[in-house]
Amino acid sequence: MNYSISQLADEFNITTRTIRYYEELQLISPRRNENGRRRYSRKEYARLKLIVRGKNFGFSLEEIKEMIHLFDRDRSGKAQLERTIEYGNQKIEEVSGRINELETMKHDLEKLRDDFVTRLEQLGRDE
Repeated sequence: MNYSISQLADEFNITTRTIRYYEELQLISPRRNENGRRRYSRKEYARLKLIVRGKNFGFSLEEIKEMIHLFDRDRSGKAQLERTIEYGNQKIEEVSGRINELETMKHDLEKLRDDFVTRLEQLGRDE
């Protein structure tokens, strides 16, 4: 099956400009039909799905590009999986760090709120 750029944009909820940008970065390589229109194969569809998923998980386009091209060089997928695991571990560390920061922020906000509630109650008693 072949897809048009607008079909893919609708499918992945991204703009056609974004898809063309991914093409400029050589993340995807659509064929052109006799009218010069881009036609995307199942392979390009799968790549675009990986790109969108990678972006949703916070990977940079350079990281995504490296992971995609590793599969092109090693069809077994071993190198791609190894690199993806490495990048995944880095992302997990980043997310864990953000979670810790947010937990600290939540604790600080709760303490501040509780102090304000206490002050408000004291003001109510002083009236």
